[in-house]
Amino acid sequence: MFSLPYIAAHAGLPVMMVYFLLLGIAVTIIHLKFADVALKTPDYKRLPGFAKHHLGIKAELIISICTIVSGLAASVIFMTIGGQFLYSLVSPSWGGPIDLYVLIYLLAGSFFIFFGINIVQKIAFWGLILFLATMAVLIWNFAPYFNVANLAAPSGGMQNIFLPYGPILFALWGAGSIPEVEEILGRGHLKSKFKTVIILSSFLAVAIYSIFCITVVGFTGSATTPSALTGFANFFDGIILKAAFLFGLLGTFTSFVIGGLTLKKILHYDLNFSKQAAWVITIFVPLILYFAGLNNFLAVISFIGAVILGIEGITILLIYQKVFPKKKILAYPLQILLMAGIIYEIFFFSK
Repeated sequence: MFSLPYIAAHAGLPVMMVYFLLLGIAVTIIHLKFADVALKTPDYKRLPGFAKHHLGIKAELIISICTIVSGLAASVIFMTIGGQFLYSLVSPSWGGPIDLYVLIYLLAGSFFIFFGINIVQKIAFWGLILFLATMAVLIWNFAPYFNVANLAAPSGGMQNIFLPYGPILFALWGAGSIPEVEEILGRGHLKSKFKTVIILSSFLAVAIYSIFCITVVGFTGSATTPSALTGFANFFDGIILKAAFLFGLLGTFTSFVIGGLTLKKILHYDLNFSKQAAWVITIFVPLILYFAGLNNFLAVISFIGAVILGIEGITILLIYQKVFPKKKILAYPLQILLMAGIIYEIFFFSK
């Protein structure tokens, strides 16, 4: 989410809104199809388990690599940005290097990932409420400084027209959480709300991201930074700036915890690691990758979104075609879209 205003400032806000609309619809359809698959597949499986159950062991191997890579990379991204927000929020009083705050962020997240879904769904819900309340306060306080002229033109020209694809797909993608939603809803009457939850959450995500991009770009324009809120230090100080950093911290932390929980369950349920080993991998591998220098999060987001999540999406659609052979038609254009994104991103990286 926090990289999106920077990309909007370079690709142009109108282009960004078109991507939000088209990819929002595409991702929602894929999530709904995955929900249909989840309801037809034995419980306690995640995407690698679904791939093995319906497509075979080779599909499981491919999708296992993809989900582990995307999960670990996402954790590094959230650690990097979340650590920056925590550092910006409290280092003026506490001092210390930014790496110390990344470690504190990781340790706090590891606690919730260890104890599982019951405590996670509580912190995620109340974290979301506080996150939205903080966002509303920020928008209210930024309103006098909003400049419509900042929204008019991209700072990077037409060469950035494809720039939003990978980051927006990354930001909207929630397929890994579909089995979690099914587990939270349980086997009772709430299971009938499964698809409603997916549709509403997709709409909420697109709405929040759009409002956030418009607000930040309207305020900072071409001075928008890659992590959006850190650039506010050039314009604000005091409680408004601290509220902005708190907003960023809450947003990244809830995503870090939920993503870490999903990765831990993939390692445990689908790949047969013990719970303790799955937790250790989920926490310490991102830490090693962070200190190894994997912190260019814009490049990572673009590649993971377009390529790795593209492969995940194609796999979900192939599973859906296998489970529902009479409902194939809509899957084909989505597969073409995802494949085109994969080819473009690989070509872009090769340059």
